[in-house]
Amino acid sequence: MLPLSHAPGPRVLSYLHAMGVVLAHQLARPDREQRRFRGGLAPWQQRAVAEHIEEHLDEPARLSKLAGLAHLSPYHFARCFKQSFGQPPRRDHVMRRIERAKTLLANSTMSVTDIGLALGFAETSTFTAAFRKVTGFHTHSICPQPADRCTQ
Repeated sequence: MLPLSHAPGPRVLSYLHAMGVVLAHQLARPDREQRRFRGGLAPWQQRAVAEHIEEHLDEPARLSKLAGLAHLSPYHFARCFKQSFGQPPRRDHVMRRIERAKTLLANSTMSVTDIGLALGFAETSTFTAAFRKVTGFHTHSICPQPADRCTQ
């Protein structure tokens, strides 16, 4: 507490009261969590790009092609993509490949090599290294029995 000789004047008290009202109003807004952010890709652009990436997982994700689907320059598209999807286009493409690989490893009779090639990886070692980097696990830990299918 300040001694009475150092007490704030009426203008300061009025200002502090006004700031308290504004802060209370901001904290009490019901739509605080639901506010839409500005920028990013429009919903139709997100759908078009995501569908293209999913349909072409076995091909390299060309920034110019993806930007063309969204009718944006590559630079602007990359920024908007990251804002919409939370990661750059290349990382998103790799993550989608690995998610598909998890499904194939768990539910398919394909070998690790065949899965890697089907998803566009040039070699088994490239696929297993990317898989381990993203998941923290080796492909063998996801792959069900028989073990010989996982080592081909």
